[in-house]
Amino acid sequence: MQSLNDIRSTFLNYFSKQGHEIVASSPLVPRNDPTLMFANSGMVQFKNLFTGVEHRDYQRATTAQKCVRAGGKHNDLDNVGYTARHHTFFEMLGNFSFGDYFKDEAIVFAWELITQGFGIDAKRLYVTVYHTDDEAYYIWKKIGVPEDHIIRIATSDNFWQMGPTGPCGPCTEIFYDHGEHIWGGPPGSPEEDGDRFIEIWNIVFMQNEQFEDGSMKALDMQSIDTGMGLERIGALLQGSHDNYDTDLFKSLIEASANETSVDPYGDKNVHHRVIADHLRSTSFLIADGVMPSNDGRGYVLRRIMRRAMRHAHLLGAKDPVMHRLVPALVNKMGAAYPELGQAQALIEETLRLEETRFKQTLERGLKLLDDELDGLAEGAPLEGAAAFKLYDTFGFPLDLTQDALREKGRTVDTEGFDAAMAEQKAKARAAWSGTGEAADNAIWFDIVEEHGATDFLGYDTESAEGQVLAIVVDGASVPTLEQGTSGWLVLNQTPFYGESGGQVADHGYISRLENRDETGSVTDVQKFADGKLFAHKFTSDRGTVSVGDPVLMEVDHDRRTAVRANHSATHLLHEALRETLGDHVAQRGSLNAHDRLRFDFSHGKALSADELHKVATDVNAYIRQNSTVETRIMTPDDARDLGAQALFGEKYGDEVRVVSMGRARTGKGQDGNTYSLELCGGTHVKQTGDIGVFVLLGDSASSSGVRRIEALTGHDAFLHLEREANRMANVAAALKSQPADVPDRLKALMDDRKALQNEVAQLRRELALAGGAGQGDAPEAKDVAGIKFLAQVVNGVSGRDLPALIDEHKARLESGAVLLIAEADGKVAVAAGVTKDLTENVSAVDLVRAAVVELGGKGGGGRPDMAQGGAKDAANSDAAISAAEAVIKG
Repeated sequence: MQSLNDIRSTFLNYFSKQGHEIVASSPLVPRNDPTLMFANSGMVQFKNLFTGVEHRDYQRATTAQKCVRAGGKHNDLDNVGYTARHHTFFEMLGNFSFGDYFKDEAIVFAWELITQGFGIDAKRLYVTVYHTDDEAYYIWKKIGVPEDHIIRIATSDNFWQMGPTGPCGPCTEIFYDHGEHIWGGPPGSPEEDGDRFIEIWNIVFMQNEQFEDGSMKALDMQSIDTGMGLERIGALLQGSHDNYDTDLFKSLIEASANETSVDPYGDKNVHHRVIADHLRSTSFLIADGVMPSNDGRGYVLRRIMRRAMRHAHLLGAKDPVMHRLVPALVNKMGAAYPELGQAQALIEETLRLEETRFKQTLERGLKLLDDELDGLAEGAPLEGAAAFKLYDTFGFPLDLTQDALREKGRTVDTEGFDAAMAEQKAKARAAWSGTGEAADNAIWFDIVEEHGATDFLGYDTESAEGQVLAIVVDGASVPTLEQGTSGWLVLNQTPFYGESGGQVADHGYISRLENRDETGSVTDVQKFADGKLFAHKFTSDRGTVSVGDPVLMEVDHDRRTAVRANHSATHLLHEALRETLGDHVAQRGSLNAHDRLRFDFSHGKALSADELHKVATDVNAYIRQNSTVETRIMTPDDARDLGAQALFGEKYGDEVRVVSMGRARTGKGQDGNTYSLELCGGTHVKQTGDIGVFVLLGDSASSSGVRRIEALTGHDAFLHLEREANRMANVAAALKSQPADVPDRLKALMDDRKALQNEVAQLRRELALAGGAGQGDAPEAKDVAGIKFLAQVVNGVSGRDLPALIDEHKARLESGAVLLIAEADGKVAVAAGVTKDLTENVSAVDLVRAAVVELGGKGGGGRPDMAQGGAKDAANSDAAISAAEAVIKG
């Protein structure tokens, strides 16, 4: 028996031998189609190749594309588990030609692979063609398909369109006849909805372009787009018409049975089928970056998760089950899709968390549902208000309630549910519009109410397509932004990070898909409506942009790279500070910009040189460790129980992103060896080595009890080190030494300078004592009121040299008072001294204060025998000396 893995390989290898490039599946979240919630076919990632917007180095491709249909118009959720072929997640095998081969080769490839590669009996195959496509009809006939097995279809079932306008063309489909024992008729017949004839492959001939007026013309580049469901062809090749009988689903169903101890193929088989299908979709969505939330894609994920968890509850599971099934899925599909294995820990943690939380409310919600049903007449629908209460209070999506009622043969009053939802929104809007600053932002509430939240794609990509939902200029919505003007663009999804958590907003570019020359720059991104909306500050540099336009968004890669390096370094810095200074260290603010990082933290004193050195050394050691930076989703309480640090000033909801990096011998987390573990919604490097290098610039006071560290990483750190090296080289050159010898050379110079300064000071004192060299005649004392008084004005002598001169004069006088006025380097200093025998009669402090006033100064102080003061101008020295004499005279 060929396993699904074998079938996938056979398909890809066949087309590889036919010159096709094997292209990896694109993520489930489309980066190039803003109209899709999830990738739902193989051609999604090639859309721009078909339209000619994009070109690659191959013209033939083949893929196994992961797909999800659980929201919007492609929603198979309600039927999953109850039918043979409905899934939320499925794999689409496909081969594609971009202007290379066309109908002849495409049909021959398909027939050869099906009948020879897979060995399917040609007699059981039927094909359909569009009723006017004679070319395809005769190609099938030439291959050998009997005319009664070629069916012309005149409906849109056999005519494909990308949209109301754009590429389109006829299809040909291949069906397998499972036999008369199964009810149903061939395509186009009244019984075509039966299970006897099952479509296994669809080939689209993309040959025309549709215009708004309904006209068509042939495309210059005619292409091929095909799709074969792996689950369907797998069931066929494994002898069944039920996709859940394939080896993959059997293994997942049996894993569910083992965990719940319930017969996998008994009367509760449908529960196992739902769990198996939903395990695939939830795991792949989480692996591609979608996290459960109350909006957008995250809400669809949560609906699928909770639907599976309710079926586990119906199987009697008392503890969370879904996360324990992930290893079985990774074992079966991890080789083909390595992202499953890489994200296994995240998938398990997310499923365990969601199921733990949901089980806490599930029983109460189901009891409320039973209570509501007890009062209803037999077969009457559940009131919409009751269904809304289940949704609003217990987190039961409407389809989950409908699924529970389906087993009881009941429905829900959906109109009543919608009315209750509208009433709640009206109340919320009234509360929003009536409170303070929020009233000024009511426009953002209107936008989110009409269009829903913005999906942030920036954790996984730096470019994506999106659709403009609204344009806001000066607080009002406008339909168009003209060239040269600025405004705020709101899109359905974005790779641009909105400023928050200390991380600055992304910058970049937005261009119209229809004309890439019409573009503009994004210089800011802010979050509004409680963080639900991302608004992009946009200036239209060329052309205009209007509401409804599909656009291409491109984040400035270099800026984003620098910002996330700084942000990740901040996490390492925080932990290094805690280890160096103690557990009292906590974040008190941060800035993660493209050119630097700044981190404020609680600490009462400046860091010593040794502490700064240890912090920088530790951060760089963990950078060099190059460990993987991992992200998990959990409740704030669970995160803190693991030892995660919360970021200052952040508001946390029911679920948080927990970022871990670095391997320590003893640390945090479940493994006990995680170095840094923090709650954080920012973007980060994939490996700590991506930070490059960390350079700590210094430590300063930010506010009372708060210190601030500034640092550089990556290219800016390199430039800083390069500048410092150049400065050192210049210093070494000036000193005529090698850079390594600069410290010793500088010490020698400083010692020489100090010795010379001391020598100069001594010479100045001697000159001042003896007179000469601009100091005038040798000073002589005179009698003032019976006290010997010596006053002198000296030049080139600093204030710090005056006390020594005073002492020498006092020693020569033996008894008396001295006043010195010195001027050097534009500064004036005054000093006075009185011998010990006279201090009871004359105070040096009084002499200085009297002199200073005459020299334009103020104050002065010291001891009765020695005092000093400063002044502004020595021009009135004679007056200052006279003032000092007056003090002596009394």
